[in-house]
Amino acid sequence: MVWATGQRLYGGRYVIETQLGGGGFGITYLARDKRGRFVVIKTLKDEVLTNTDLAVLREKYQQDFRDEALRLALCRHPHIVQIENAFHEGELPCIAMEYIEGENLWQRVRLRGALSLAEALHYIQQIADALTVIHEKGLLHRDVKPQNIMVRYGKSEAVLIDFGIAREFIPDITQRHTLAVSNGFAPIEQYAEQARRGEYTDVYALAATLYYLLTAKLPTPAYARAARVTLTPPQEINPSISDTVNQAILQGMAFAAEERPQSVQEWLELFDFDSIEPLPQPPQQFITNNQALELQTTTLSSNFPTTPLANSPDLRSAAGIDYTNLRDLLAAGKWLAADEETATIMIRVCDRDSDGWLDCEHIENFPPEDLQTINNLWLTYSNGYFGFSVQKRIYEECGQDYVSFGNRVHWRVDGHWLWWHDLTFNLYTFPGHLPSWRFCGSGGVWGCLITSGTSLLCREEL
Repeated sequence: MVWATGQRLYGGRYVIETQLGGGGFGITYLARDKRGRFVVIKTLKDEVLTNTDLAVLREKYQQDFRDEALRLALCRHPHIVQIENAFHEGELPCIAMEYIEGENLWQRVRLRGALSLAEALHYIQQIADALTVIHEKGLLHRDVKPQNIMVRYGKSEAVLIDFGIAREFIPDITQRHTLAVSNGFAPIEQYAEQARRGEYTDVYALAATLYYLLTAKLPTPAYARAARVTLTPPQEINPSISDTVNQAILQGMAFAAEERPQSVQEWLELFDFDSIEPLPQPPQQFITNNQALELQTTTLSSNFPTTPLANSPDLRSAAGIDYTNLRDLLAAGKWLAADEETATIMIRVCDRDSDGWLDCEHIENFPPEDLQTINNLWLTYSNGYFGFSVQKRIYEECGQDYVSFGNRVHWRVDGHWLWWHDLTFNLYTFPGHLPSWRFCGSGGVWGCLITSGTSLLCREEL
């Protein structure tokens, strides 16, 4: 049974908002605590308890789940996701942990391309510090990868998540571990049930993560390297990578464990951090969900700059549209008015003022230049939280299923599509929630809405 929106857990201490995702035998939900703050609830899937084929492994899964809660509780660090609580709901063990508003590094690279050296190394250093704490506790993370590193919105802070396959280790002792790998980021020893493991195991994954951040390419999987498929040096993909950084990545990803740096700190010593420019501070116009709640206000406009940012996007238009008003509304954080202005502009671009709505034909023929301008404005003034390209990424992550997409961006609640006036017009909502599709379709017919929205999300320009 999947918990529905409004489901109360642990004596009413938590209320389910929506399902976030699931993998393997686990499932995660977004919930609120009694103070109204967002938290993530992680639990086992029902099939672990009900599937007779899993009966012999049931106790192991439950023990592994309890172990994950303990590991998180032991590892207190600003760059490690923090556990809030552990409890049982019926027979299901649950972990409540902090909700991190942001995007993971896999998403960031897919959306923006390869990161600058300064940004990539900034996050890598933070995760290296987190791994040092983990290793000091006698643990290995064993699943370091871009998807498991979140970056908080509005801050240059990376957070390591997902300790589901973390294991205790004794350096240089052969141990039996569950087979669990992420191809491209896992070293060869993780493909064997019994193998020597140590800090160098996480070093490989961290170096592979840096490889991806700087090249936007998945490293050659270790099993392929075992078959003599060559690992392409990152510098060949991105010539701007220095010899020092290129060599540090390759050494951290050495195929044989004994040829790698034996600790994270030893690997970091291969870099010349003094020669790397510091990462600029991010724009400060973003406000987090919990901060918005604490302000107890219905408008966010007073918390945003009243003049456009200096680095605002180009306002180019193939249709002769003036985007100044949309820019100023977004810069002021007036999301409802900006959503209305977006609808008005898109209808005007297609010369559909008399009809007041768009269909697939108009969406498919919408000028790419104007589509990019509108998207870049939303991206810039929401710090990447809203925009057509954000929605496209989420749509692709949902397997191009529009119903699942509607659930993810919170246009669907309890199985029903929301009307425009029921949407949330502030940053206290879900990524991709805005801009909306109220300008698509006719007479509130969702079939046309969905088809038009799907057409837009397939545009190559996004």
